[in-house]
Amino acid sequence: MKGRRLWMTVGALAVLGAAALVLLRGKGLRMRTVHRLRALLHHDEAIEEGTAGAFSNVIFLHHSVGRYLIQQGGVRERLSEAGYRFWDHDYNYIGITDPSGALTGYSYGVPDDNTNPDGLAALFAQPLHELPLNAFSGLMQHEVILFKSCFPVSNIRSDEQLEQYKQWYLAMREVMDDHPDHLFIVLTPPPLNPSATTPEAAARARAFADWLLSDEYLEGHPNVATFDLFGALAEDDPDSPEVNMLRADYRRDGEDSHPNETANREVGPRLADFIIRTAEAYREEVANGE
Repeated sequence: MKGRRLWMTVGALAVLGAAALVLLRGKGLRMRTVHRLRALLHHDEAIEEGTAGAFSNVIFLHHSVGRYLIQQGGVRERLSEAGYRFWDHDYNYIGITDPSGALTGYSYGVPDDNTNPDGLAALFAQPLHELPLNAFSGLMQHEVILFKSCFPVSNIRSDEQLEQYKQWYLAMREVMDDHPDHLFIVLTPPPLNPSATTPEAAARARAFADWLLSDEYLEGHPNVATFDLFGALAEDDPDSPEVNMLRADYRRDGEDSHPNETANREVGPRLADFIIRTAEAYREEVANGE
């Protein structure tokens, strides 16, 4: 009966949405409506019924750095070989890619397409619904949720800005604590090209990454883990003038802060293996009632 009521709701929403499309004139409104309807219609595919507790249904919310990491680093293929279903959510206009590597034609509608700390905090503050009626509810259809901000976030210009980042991530952690049936994997933001930052801002970016990896953030929160993307990509020689900035061998030409293919090929497998290890450990922990 529950499934029947659910699909009756989906059907009604689809009819209403189709009627609304006729009245819409703004391209953005039309895209959001189409995406929402498609997300509703594909609800069963996303939730993967019968696998609750396996923590094998993974989604990664990202923008361009994440896209290249997945594509050039073999993340989807490595997870698939290990028995995981890996979805990823790019910019809203690109939308979600399914475990086969095909674009689904819809997104979950991330508010303002904002994956900076303030945008992520706003996303996690959304109400949770059984259906993907907002971005948070869409992501929560998947048992393992990865998310990251992009490299501009590493331009931390003051201690006050760093502290505000921490407050937003603490607010998100409170929400994660309420959902022990989900595993949340935070990725530290990637570092900036030396031409796009200063030593002081880069040091704060390292401090933020270290804090996300610390016991202060993680201890006592078993369904929260952190993958250190910043540390994997940043120069760590304290005597280098480019310490805490994108490593020279990981740079593209010019001032671009996107890591190059060499970086993605090296870091992608490490990310996939981290997801697998973390999911397996948490699955065992839940199974043992710890």
